[in-house]
Amino acid sequence: MNLTAQIAKHFREAWFGGNWTSVNLKETLADLTWQQATTQVYSLNTIAALVYHINYFVDAVVKVLQGEPLNAHDKYSFDLPPILSQQDWEILLDKTWADAENFAGLIEQLPESKLWEDFSDKKYGNYYRNIHGIIEHTHYHLGQIVLVKKILLQAA
Repeated sequence: MNLTAQIAKHFREAWFGGNWTSVNLKETLADLTWQQATTQVYSLNTIAALVYHINYFVDAVVKVLQGEPLNAHDKYSFDLPPILSQQDWEILLDKTWADAENFAGLIEQLPESKLWEDFSDKKYGNYYRNIHGIIEHTHYHLGQIVLVKKILLQAA
């Protein structure tokens, strides 16, 4: 397995399962209702907002991998559209899973030499750093989601 295929596998495992932490985004979110996903616990972000936030950056990097310029801003990364029904929640999840699979597929197609090139702008470092940053970002917020979910389920 080449390096880009291994990185894509690592990303998929964080999202869909099989990683060494035995925790992934899809299984963690599978049994949540839209009401649970949009319930704020203390002053923490909602689960829905965290899912949107994680995927915001995946979507932005997908566009770069497709040859478009980087067009993402931290200040917009929590601008979750209203989730007012189970259908709204499922639309967000469906987009999230589709974007994740698209992202992994694009990584697999990258020639390994591309990993060491500047990502969009030299100030962001190389492709390797940014792709791994997406994986690290996912794990970071997945931990938050797991904790918020535990609090929500204990309160129920």
